[in-house]
Amino acid sequence: MTLVVVAATILLGIAAKATGSGLACEANWPQCDAGPFNLFPANLPSFYEWFHRFVAMFAGFAIIGSAVAAVRLPNVDRRVAALVVAGMLLTPVQVALGRETVTQYTMDILALHFWTAVLIFVLFTVATVLVWAPQLTSAHVTTALAFGTIVLPFHVALSPLVIGDITNYSASMQMAQYGVTLGLLGSVIVATMVGRRRFESNRLTGLLSATTVLAVFVIFLGRRAIMTFNPALDSLYVAVAALLFVTFVIGIRQVRHAPHRSSDTRQ
Repeated sequence: MTLVVVAATILLGIAAKATGSGLACEANWPQCDAGPFNLFPANLPSFYEWFHRFVAMFAGFAIIGSAVAAVRLPNVDRRVAALVVAGMLLTPVQVALGRETVTQYTMDILALHFWTAVLIFVLFTVATVLVWAPQLTSAHVTTALAFGTIVLPFHVALSPLVIGDITNYSASMQMAQYGVTLGLLGSVIVATMVGRRRFESNRLTGLLSATTVLAVFVIFLGRRAIMTFNPALDSLYVAVAALLFVTFVIGIRQVRHAPHRSSDTRQ
């Protein structure tokens, strides 16, 4: 549940930025621009920013609650506890960066705000996979790789590089692309973690690790290309995305023939 709320917060943040609502609420933080004590939005742009903050507040409570529960419950894997506690420690940093996007709104602060949110998402994704690891099989590796193969072309198609020749890179398009971004990131994390647990082939596990590295590069280059509109970055983005697609396909083929571990020895 916490992972879902974190993902929703990221996408709502993208919506606020894409609609130019980041400086709505009359640039007040944490207040807005209407109602008692200026706690509520006065117009639609302010609503986007206000609703993003509202969901982010619940995400913060969920993160803190998950961390406290993970530490207090004796049957929780210590690795899971460490991951969610790290997410909790990053939360006040993310809140402070959110405030700075309103009071200063520089590109560097905006980038830090985004990547900190992505890091929290990754921490909770890894923790979730660890929790479900005993139930995840080699079939889930294939499914994760297949999912990555399907969504990766959408990541490119929804970028300004392609969609800009068809229609505007609107707020809905940006939310869709970043939704694909989170799905892509989740798929490579699942494939890599479960693959390392279920297969003995060093070649396969190395290939799965490569998908994670390449996916991070695709996401980074895709975002840089959006922010800078640099033709060189556009070309590099497409090239790395194509390499990742090929890696996904090879990974699916290798999963079918790779030897399984005789036991679930943890890596």
